[in-house]
Formats: sequence, structure tokens, C-alpha cells
Amino acid sequence: MLYRTYRYSQWDGTQQIFELDADALMDQLSDQVLEQGDVMRALRELFRQGFQSRDGQQLPGMKDLLEQLKNRRRQQLQQYNMDSVVDDLKERLEDIIRTEREGIQRRLEEARQQVEDTDEDQRSEQESLYKLLEQRAQRNREKLDQLPEGVGGQVKELMEYDFIDPEAQQKFQELLDMLKSQMAQNLSQEMRDQIQGMTSEQMAAMREMLKQLNQMMRDKMEGREPDFDGFMQQFGPMFGDNPPQSFDELMERMQQQLSQMQSMMDSMSPEMRRELEDALDSVLDPETRDQMAQFASLMEQLMPMDELRRQYPFLGDDSLTMEQAMEMMRHLQDLDQLEQALQEAMRTGQLENVDPEKLAELLGEDARRAWEELDRMRQLLQDAGYITADDKMDLTARGIRRIGQKALREVFAHLKKDRLGHHVTNIRGANGDLLGDTKAYEFGDPFQLDLQATVKNAILRNGPGVPVRMSPQDFEIYRYEHMTRAATAILLDQSRSMGLFNNYQAAKKMTLALLALIRMQYPRDTIFVIGFSDYAREIPEEDLAKSSWNAWVSGTNLHHALMLSRKLLSKEKGGTKQILLITDGEPTAHLEGDRSFFAYPPSYRTEQETLKEVKRCTQEDIVINTFMLENSYQLVNFIDRLTRINKGRAFYTSAANLGDYVLVDYVNNRRKRVTA
Repeated sequence: MLYRTYRYSQWDGTQQIFELDADALMDQLSDQVLEQGDVMRALRELFRQGFQSRDGQQLPGMKDLLEQLKNRRRQQLQQYNMDSVVDDLKERLEDIIRTEREGIQRRLEEARQQVEDTDEDQRSEQESLYKLLEQRAQRNREKLDQLPEGVGGQVKELMEYDFIDPEAQQKFQELLDMLKSQMAQNLSQEMRDQIQGMTSEQMAAMREMLKQLNQMMRDKMEGREPDFDGFMQQFGPMFGDNPPQSFDELMERMQQQLSQMQSMMDSMSPEMRRELEDALDSVLDPETRDQMAQFASLMEQLMPMDELRRQYPFLGDDSLTMEQAMEMMRHLQDLDQLEQALQEAMRTGQLENVDPEKLAELLGEDARRAWEELDRMRQLLQDAGYITADDKMDLTARGIRRIGQKALREVFAHLKKDRLGHHVTNIRGANGDLLGDTKAYEFGDPFQLDLQATVKNAILRNGPGVPVRMSPQDFEIYRYEHMTRAATAILLDQSRSMGLFNNYQAAKKMTLALLALIRMQYPRDTIFVIGFSDYAREIPEEDLAKSSWNAWVSGTNLHHALMLSRKLLSKEKGGTKQILLITDGEPTAHLEGDRSFFAYPPSYRTEQETLKEVKRCTQEDIVINTFMLENSYQLVNFIDRLTRINKGRAFYTSAANLGDYVLVDYVNNRRKRVTA
């Protein structure tokens, strides 16, 4: 008994769970090449749909990654409530006010206790201090009672408020720092952390930075060159360890930051947005607020944020702090930009503009690995020799053969065993395969002598004895099979109807299968592919997979196609000459001199000129076999007349069965023939 051994190890993320196979990849690509007529378009479709390996594993495509991205965004929008940002500010203010009130009460109680614990000779002084504290506490309570309802108004009043409780004062300062940092984040991510605890001199420096930044934007809009180098020499440290290297880069960063704040505002209800705007405005002095307003206005004129800012429909209940909301906006904008990059990659087939690191950050490591595998497909096909390594990425000869072989396998998969193979014939010839039987030698036969049979004939004629006396009548030679060459012209109807009814792709697949059959089993045969619509032209084998139907010009010029076929087949000496006509409509055009004449319904002259060419083919022993993809009265009537003249055959079939009929017919016409 044979036992298999399996070894298991801990998953560390480096194992290859999906191994791409160039042959399977090319097989899956082939249908798209036939349908699209272009390798790049076929690759784009493969990138979009993904790839299924032979063992059934599915590699996600860009469509799957986009769906993951949309689900991630949908999940977050259905989880959170953006108006809760203002609710969080209200709760923090309520906590500050409650802490201050409790602190006032606690301070009064401590002061009262201190008075009671003081000696009689010093109590009067302590009572005076207590009264002053009591008066201050009363004024503070009145101010707290008179605070406006809006968040912005409360913040503005508390900025002028003299806190008694240190903890409440600390909480309020933290709230101010947070609001200031969010305003500073509109300018730079790095300033968000720097602004906390800024001195008045540092705030003045930021106002000066805003002033000069606004001036640079005005210079740019008025056609002057901004003094970016001078600006960065003075304010570069405000932009962290990785400062922008140009004015355009600086603007792009600030546009990104400002758009996040705008998106957050746009995603709120109008009432909550006003409250938040009031709160943010209240923490800045008038001069800084004016410069910040100018900055936002100039940015909108210089670099409109229509593509970045977006109103997100939050539908959930979970609350967010302002810091969390801004981070959420950054995350959602990253998802939007990644979605645009994926859609662009789907449109162009260029994967370079998608950042794998951003994929991993937003969708996880599995998404990055899937993307890297998609990116590897192109290189894998090039390394296997199926497509060229240049920017055009055309099919190579090997790629064309692979497509034909796949088409051949698909056609053979639908054929019965008794419909294929070489047919037995009782006629013998020469230069073929050895059959195993013999015949008496005749003058002109190849002298392939069967020595044993020849000696036997001589002994039977003369009797036993030595030496054996032989004469020519004793000679016996081996019989050989003889195969003639076949020359075939396939006429592919490329008229508009072939594409509109999805018949051309099936006809093209059949032709590729036939080419693969000839290359493998009948390498001496000749095949021509001729496409025809308003005119006929020969299609080189290397261009067949990329060929398409004629969507722009009307006409089914079978007359010209038969003329060209007869000209090409006339160069072939001996053997079988045949035409395989694949069409879905009667002829509607013919040649008048060197110009195509079109008429619909078909003119009598078009039919007559076409049938004259059929007669010429018949006179040159060219058999025409017709495969009709439609059974309209006009087409059937015309093909019936054609068949009676040529003595060929006509089949009515469909795109699904086209390969079966054509391929079996070719093999039958390729029967082994013999010479006398």
C-alpha cells in the first residue's frame, strides 16, 4: 500500500496559496481575445473578472476588490453618526461646566471650614476673604447660568471666564487646543500636534505664515511666480520632517487637508454644521480667523475641491469625537481615491497607478496579494512567450497556436467518437504510411521490395533448389497509403449582422480550431482565411484572433470573396480544393470594376454576378460547402441555387454548433486518397 506524507507548518503570510499557470491563464484569456479582438482589452477584462485556476481556486479581480471597498465604506457609513461630533463637544462643555460648579461648591465648603477652624483673633480676616470668594463664586455661577445654548457661544464666553476650579480650567484648555489643532490641520497634518500649547509668539508666527501663504496664492493666480523657497526657509519646520518640495506639492497637501474638514462639514445636518463652525471660529482671534477665511477662499479658487470634498450619507448611531471624525474623513477619502485608481486601472489595464500599500492599509493583506498576482499575470504571459514584451503586447505565434489548440479542444469535446478519425478506404497509393500488405510489382511502382514474399514466389514457381532463380514476375512490393494535399479557403462573413448577432466570434473560433488541426495533423495542407463585407481581403493567420466584424460599412460581397478564393486556390497544384463559406445572409454587394456596388434588398445583378463566380469555381474543381447561421427564406433560396450549381453541400447550423459541423466536414473532405 502506498502512503502519502504531508508536512504542516505555521502560516506566516509568505506561503503561496494560489499558483498562477501560464497555460491556464492563456486558455482563459483566449475567449476574451476572440471576443475583444485585442490582447490589451482581453487583459483588462481578465484583470476585471479575476482568474480561476484549474483546481477551482478563484483569484479576485478588480471588480471583487471594488466590491470589497464599497462594502467597507458602506459599513462605516451605516455605523456612525457625523452629527455626534457636535454632541461630543456639547458633552465636553457640559462636563466642564459641571466640574466648575462642583469645584465652586467644593471651594466654598473648604473656605467655610477654614474659617471655622481659625482662632477667634484671626477669624474676622478669614471671614472677609470668604466673603470675597463667595462674591466671586456668585458672579461665576451667574455667568454659567447665562451661557448661550450654542456650542460656539459657550466656548467664546468661557474663553473670557475666570475659572475657579483648576480641573475645569484644564479640561477647557484641552478643548481649545483640540479645536485649534483641527483648524491647524487644514494647513498641515504636522501643525495639528504643534499648535497644542503654542505661545502667543508662536500663534503670531502661524498668522504670519497664513498671511504669506495667501500672498503666494494671489501671486500664482495673477501670473507671478510665488516665492516658495523664501516661504519654506522661514516656515519649513512647521511642516514636519517631510516638507513639500514645490509650491504645487504644498497646495496639493493643503487641498487634501482642507477637503477633509469640508467633507466632514458637508456630511452634517445644517444645524450641527453651524454649531461646529461657530465653535471653531470662536477659538481664533479675529486676525487669524480672517486669514484662515482668506486661505479657504483662495484655495477654492486656485484648486477647486469638487473631486475631493464629498457629502457622505452617514446613517448609523455610533458617536464620534472630532478627532475620530477627521480620521474617518481621511479614511473615506483614501477609499474614494483608491476606488478611482481601481476604476482607471479597469479602464486602461495599467496597474501601476494603484498603490499596493494603500490596498493593504484599507482592505487588508489579502487584497494586496491578489493585486500583486494580477500584476504578475502580464509578466507571466510574456515570460511564457504568449504575448510580446513591448507596449503593444500583441499575440506571438505561440500565443496564436495556443488559442487555436484551445478552440480545437472545445470543438472536439462536443463531437462523438464515430465522427472523427481517418476513414478506411480500399484504394492504395504511395508515399504514405506502410499498410502491412503487399501486391505484385507493376511497372512504375516504387520498388519497395518484400524480399520474403518475393523468394517464396520464386520457390513456388520453380520448386525447391539452390540457388533460387527469380524473375520480375516473382517481385512483390509493399503497399503504402497515399495522402493528397488539401487546399482550403475559409470565407468569413464580416458584415454587420455577424457582429450584431454574436456569430462572428464563433466563426473565428472555428477557424482557429481548423488551423490548429491542420498544423498538428496535416502540416502539408494549405489554408487561406478570407474575410468579406463590402470588400474581401485575406486575413493573415497572425491577425485572425484580433480580427473583427465591420461595424461601419454595409455589404456582404460574396462575389469578391469567391474571386479572391479562386485566385488563391488556383496556385495549389493537385489535391482537394474547397471553400468553406460561413455566412448569415444572402449577398448584398458585388464588384463593378474595382468598386463595390451595394443594394438592399439584394439586386438581381448581385445574385447573378455571384452565381457566375460560383460557376467559375465549379469549373476549376473547387467544392463550396456552405454553413448558414440563419434560415431566412432569401438566404436558403440563394444557397440552394449555389449548391445545385457547384454540387457542394449546405448546412443550416447555429453559432453554438458551428465548430462541430465545419470541423467534421473538413476531416471528411480530408479523406485519404490514392493514385492508381
